[in-house]
Order: sequence, then C-alpha cells, then structure tokens
Amino acid sequence: MENKSVLIIGGGLQGIQAALEKAESGAEVTLVEKFPSLGAERIPRDRIIDPEKAFLNPALDRVRDHEKVTILPYSDLKKIRKDEGKVQAHILKHSLRVDNSKCNDCKACIRVCPVNMYDDFNEGLGFRTAVDYFNPGTGVYNIFKEDQPVCQRTCPAHLDIRTYVAQIADGKPLDSLATIRDRLPLPGSIGRVCPHPCETACNRQYLDEPISICFLKRFAADAELKEGIEPAYETPEKKYPEKIAIIGAGPAGLTCAHDLAREGYENITIYETLPVPGGYLWVGIPEYRLPKELLKREVDLIANMGIDIKYNMRVGKDISFDDLRKNNDAVFIGAGCHKGLKLRVPGEDEYEGKGIVDCVTFLREQALGQAPEAKGKLIVIGGGNAAIDSARVGWRMGFDEVYILYRRTRKEMPANPWEIDAAEHEGVILHPLKVRNMSLMRKPLCPPSARQQTWIFLVKNTSSTLPGGTPLT
Repeated sequence: MENKSVLIIGGGLQGIQAALEKAESGAEVTLVEKFPSLGAERIPRDRIIDPEKAFLNPALDRVRDHEKVTILPYSDLKKIRKDEGKVQAHILKHSLRVDNSKCNDCKACIRVCPVNMYDDFNEGLGFRTAVDYFNPGTGVYNIFKEDQPVCQRTCPAHLDIRTYVAQIADGKPLDSLATIRDRLPLPGSIGRVCPHPCETACNRQYLDEPISICFLKRFAADAELKEGIEPAYETPEKKYPEKIAIIGAGPAGLTCAHDLAREGYENITIYETLPVPGGYLWVGIPEYRLPKELLKREVDLIANMGIDIKYNMRVGKDISFDDLRKNNDAVFIGAGCHKGLKLRVPGEDEYEGKGIVDCVTFLREQALGQAPEAKGKLIVIGGGNAAIDSARVGWRMGFDEVYILYRRTRKEMPANPWEIDAAEHEGVILHPLKVRNMSLMRKPLCPPSARQQTWIFLVKNTSSTLPGGTPLT
C-alpha cells in the first residue's frame, strides 16, 4: 500500500476501523463524514453503544491523531470519476455556521437560541434548540437548519443563498461562486442587475437590515475576475448524442444550454435573432448597469462547453420551426418578449418611428448603435424600470433635458426606489402627479338607514375649486 491513497466515505465504526487499518499499512487516508463530527460520536444518540466504553474512545483518538489520516467532517462526496487510471473525487466541504475561533463550549448560544425544535435524538419526545451538540471533529457547535430559508424560496432561481453567503463569510469566494453556478450560469451579470426579492424577504431586516445577497453574488464573481481565473466547466464522461435546438440566446436559452451541456449533451445549437448574445441582458439593460464585456465573457464560458450559437437567425424567416422539429430530438423555446407598450392615444400610430418610440425599442437601438440623434428634450412617459433606464441612457447620450412624466405620485412609481433616486441625482427631471387643487361638490345628508348608514347624494351645479395645499386624510 506504499504511496497509495485511500478515500473512505463514512466516519462510523467501520469507517474509523478501515481508516486505521489502511493508514497503519502505509496508505494516505482521507476520511469523509457528512456530519460535523465522526459518525461514531452520534451513536450514543441512537442508543446503540455507550461512548464511555474503553474500546471506542481510543479508536477515535487514534484516528484523529494519526499522521496519515485526514478527516473531512461536514463534507459530501459530489462526484467521482476515473482519469488515466486514477480515481478523482469531488468533495464539497460545507461551511460551519459558528466561528470556531470564538467558540469555547460556554453553551451561551444554547441558552439564548429562540428556535425550539423537536428533539430527534430522543424520538421527538422533547424539544431542543437549533444549536446542535458540541462536535469534537470541528471543535465547535453546529447550528441545525432544515428545508429552504425564505430567501431561497423567494429567489426565482432558488439559489442556495445560505451556503454561498456562508462560504464568502469563511473567506472562500471562489467556492461560493461554484455554488452559485450550480443553478445560475451568469453570476456576474445577475449580480449587477437582479432586483433581489430575496433581500425584501430576508429575516435579518427585522433585526437591523437585510443581508446584501445580490452584492455578495457580484463580489464572488468579481473575485474570479480579480484573480484572473478562467474557469472550465467539468462535463461528465457519459455523453448523449441527441440533438437539441434552443431558440433564443437570452438568460433562459443560455441556462438551458449550460445545464444540458453539464449533463453530457454534446449537440446543442442556439438560434438567436439578434447579432449579439444575452438577449434582453444585452439590448435591454444599459451599459452603465451591465458592462457588455462582462456579459460577453460569461456567454463565452457557456459557449466553450461545446455549444454552437448561430446569430441573425430568426425562426420562421431564416429557418422554419418545422425544420427545427424535424432535425432535432428536442426544441427549447426561450424567445423572450422584446415588445414595448403603446400609449393607446389618438394619433400615436401616425408618428410611430417618427419621434414617438417605446422604451424597449429605444434601449435596443441604443445598445445596437442605431439610436436616434440626441438633441433637444427627451420626454419619457411612464414610471417603471424601463422608463428609468431610458431616461438615464438619454441623459448619457447627450439630450439637453430629460423628463419623466408619470400619471400617479412618486410613491406609486413601480421602478425600484434606488433607481429613481439615481436618476434624479444625475439630472433627470421627474414630473409625477401632485395635488394642485381640489374640486368640491355639495352633498346633503339623508336620514340613516336601518343599518345606521348615512347616504350621500351629489347636488348638481354646486362644484367649486379649492387651491392646492397640503391635504391630510
């Protein structure tokens, strides 16, 4: 066994005994246990064996102190493969939720923990806190968490937020990035433009303020850029020959291609109408929010997995949908919705494309270098995020003045509040609804009904106007 290395999965009695036997024969042993401590230390909880018996404690001490045994507690075997005669294992080590530099087994966390749970170690007959028992393997307590936290349930991609935030806290941004990429192949882009509903739902806000989940995603992606690392996605040994056609190279199409490639599908082709990748990320989100160079890098990482992207290919014009169905084993439609809204006012159609343009078209033309000349005033009608983006883009293009007209008050504007503040800070002029005056009309009271309701009737020709002030309701 000299110069051999052995991987043992499971730190129970059998795993410990096997690790000692292999180590004493000269092998380098890695012992992986999914719990924070060796499995043998959980046996008393299952009432199988007394941990104070003499034959158990020496075995634990020997395996912990053995120079040829490396113990990886709180870890999972994620993947195993054979390469050039050697077995390679991908092991995920979970982050502890306790700072082991501060834990001294004082049990203060147990006394103040507000979470009560059924005690699974005692068949659910009593209660325990979320703080687990002290783990000799890690030297700290562990905090038990189950199911998905509210932030993960709220996230449209259902990212494992709890894990990747903990990995960053542990000083492992690249591990955090790998966790994010398991479900989201565009972390740098989404980390800049995501509306982060997870933060709105974050329970931390009830203590002080929500965790900056979106910025942490961006931090992990930027750490890779800072280090100059070019990641390479691993593809499984088993390959699938089926042909897959994907319509649209936007976030949905790219994610579909990415996930299929990681499963082993080799023949994936994306058909994109535009001359650029990313879909709405490229033509709908301005450069100042999402740099095109960053987006292109993330798209290239996906394309390098063996995915063929065909640009300027409109399905139904350059290639028929029937041909796609006939020549492929599966077709995924991720065409997006690149159509703006109309005002629906008389005369709008007469000037369409001649001075009146919707925000979606305006942003797309600007992103593709086809925007109109910036001169005079730019008037944006609406108060959503597309309106704010259009106004800020117009200001950067060089329009003399940029206005946003909105039919309701600023409070009702659907755009993100921080985007509205940024637009005003840059010089965009907002014109939301304000109380200028109030119209009054006399209403005589009538006798109460059987339910003691007083009915009110309008009296014609009694209206009057009161100059605007500060109305209180």
